[in-house]
Formats: sequence, C-alpha cells, structure tokens
Amino acid sequence: MRKTITAAAAIAGALTLGIGPASAAGIGVKDPVDIYHGVDLRSVVVKHDKALTITTTHLGLRRDPRTGSGGAVYIDTDRSDRGPELVFLGGYFEGTDYQLVHTEGFGRKNWQAPVDGFYEMTVDYDKEQVRMRISRKALGQTDEVRVAVRVSGTRTDGTSHGLVDWLGEPRSFTPWVERG
Repeated sequence: MRKTITAAAAIAGALTLGIGPASAAGIGVKDPVDIYHGVDLRSVVVKHDKALTITTTHLGLRRDPRTGSGGAVYIDTDRSDRGPELVFLGGYFEGTDYQLVHTEGFGRKNWQAPVDGFYEMTVDYDKEQVRMRISRKALGQTDEVRVAVRVSGTRTDGTSHGLVDWLGEPRSFTPWVERG
C-alpha cells in the first residue's frame, strides 16, 4: 500500500507526532509548483524493498544542457547518526552523468568517496521522471530510510540564483520507510 501525502503534512506530522517508519515499503510525497523551471519538483516516490528506488517527477523536464537541471537526493540510513549518510548526485539533462557518494551531512563540502555496489539513474523525458535505483550492497545493511531531495536549474541568462527546489522545507526528510 502506498500513501500519498503532501510534503507539508509529512514534515509537520513527523515533527509534531514523532511518526515512526511508514507502514509499507513505499511512500509518495507531493510538492507544489514553485520555481517555474523544467526541473520543478512535483512528487517523490520512495520504494524500499529488494533495492531502494526513488522516483522524482518534474514539470517541464527537458534534454537541453542549457537548463542545467540536476539534483541531489540525500539518503538517511541511520537514526542514531543525525543527517544523511549517502547522496545520489546527477544531472537531469542529456549527456550528463550521476554518482552515489558517502556524505556526512548536507552540501558539497561534506561529500566523500563514491559508494561501492550497483546503482543507476534513468531520465524519462516523456514522463518527466528521474528514477534512481540503489542495490542492497550499495545501500548497506539498513531496514529503514528517509530522503531529502534538492533540485536546481539554470536560467536562460546563465545564472542559477533562485532556481532551487527542495521537497518541502530545505534539508527536511520524508518520514522513515521500512524495508518491505
């Protein structure tokens, strides 16, 4: 069973009610139209079973490298260690690349070595979706995860100021999702 909730409700509920892990191996969270760029984040679906799959849906996703579209999906795998342990980085335009790396928090200065194990990212421009899949080996021995998603793009004048979209509030996570 997949639950669809708004980002605000998920965050507010988790903070005020101390919600534990989601009851299923997946969760869906919606995000409003708020940056008016092809990378604008509309929803995130997290499925945690044989592998971890994170699917982001966007409004106006395009192949054009001039969009500068890309994202960072922060993955928290350890309740006892505040913040994310992994970050999946990638461009969302044609001809770019991706990588899963270790991190000790948010932001580039905290990014570390690449993760061992299988992971992949695919971009479907017709569906306006980016799908990341991470193997159990790459994810590590965790029974629950939560994610924070940050996407950004470039204005046609070459600047990137103001074209950042977080799922919910900056550096906020979805509720925990148990492995199914």
